[in-house]
Amino acid sequence: MRPIERSLASAVESLTGQPVRQLEVVRGGDFAVAFRVALDDGTSLFAKTHPDPPPGFFTTESASLAWLRSAGAVPVPEVLVASDGSADSPALLIMEWVEEGRHGPMTDADLGTLLAAMHAAGAPCFGRMDRRTTGSRALPNDPCATWAEFYSTCRLLPLARLAADAKVLATTTITRLEQLAHSLDTFEDHAPPSRLHGDLWAGNRIVDTGGQSWLIDPAAHGGHREFDLAMMRLFGGFGRDCFAAYDEAHPLETGWADRVPLHQIAPLVVHAIKFGGHYVEAATTAIMRY
Repeated sequence: MRPIERSLASAVESLTGQPVRQLEVVRGGDFAVAFRVALDDGTSLFAKTHPDPPPGFFTTESASLAWLRSAGAVPVPEVLVASDGSADSPALLIMEWVEEGRHGPMTDADLGTLLAAMHAAGAPCFGRMDRRTTGSRALPNDPCATWAEFYSTCRLLPLARLAADAKVLATTTITRLEQLAHSLDTFEDHAPPSRLHGDLWAGNRIVDTGGQSWLIDPAAHGGHREFDLAMMRLFGGFGRDCFAAYDEAHPLETGWADRVPLHQIAPLVVHAIKFGGHYVEAATTAIMRY
C-alpha cells in the first residue's frame, strides 16, 4: 500500500474495529482519492482522502450530505466519520457504500418527485448559515435574503473575478457578466430558498441495484430550485420523466425555461476556468444572452 492508503486503512480499522481486507480505487470526483473499502466481515464502505485538502473540505461535505439527508426525500449515503486531518490522522470521509445497479422504469420519475420534496424542505437563507465555501473554486455562501443578492455576490461577481484573473473570458464578456450581476432584480421572483444539491450533474447521482437514485458529492446551499434543474439539463443524463414528475409534484413558475441559461452561467464559467475549450464559448453565449 502507498502511505496514503496505509493511513486510510488504519483510520478505518480504528473506526470499525474490523481489519481492512482490500482497498479498491473508485471514481470520487476530480479532487480526492476514493476507495471501496472491503472489511474482514464482508462489509463495504466508501472512503475518500486527500494529502492536503483545503480547510474544512471533508467536514463541509459531511455537513452538506447530512443536511440533504435530513430532508427525508432523495436518499443520501450516511456519513460514518469525517475529518479534516491532523498531525497524526489523515483527512478523510467515510460513509456507507451504495452498490450501483441499473435504471428501472420508474427511476427518473421517482427522482423527480423526491427532488421536488427535497427542494420544498427549504433552507434558512440563500447561501449557508455556516458560511462555508463549496465547490472546486471555493465559492462563498454568505447568508443572503434574496436569490438576486446571493447569485450576484456569491456566484457571478466572484466568478467574474476568477475568470478575469485566469484570462479565460474576453474583457467585454467579463464586463457584461458584472453588469448582469448588478441587474438580477429584473429576474427576481421572490421565491423562498430551496434546499439545493448545488452540483447536480449525472455523475453525482448513483442508481442502486433496486433502481433507486442516491445523491452524492454536493455543493449544498439554500438557493433557487431552478438552479439544480438547470444544472441537470446542462450535461444531460436525466430523462424527461424526471422533469415531468418534478413539475407535477412542484410546478415551476411561468418563464422558467427562459431562465435556464441564466442559472447555467455559474457552472459554465467554473468549467471555462477549469477546462477552457468549448466551455469558454458556451459561457460567453449564455452571458451575452442576458
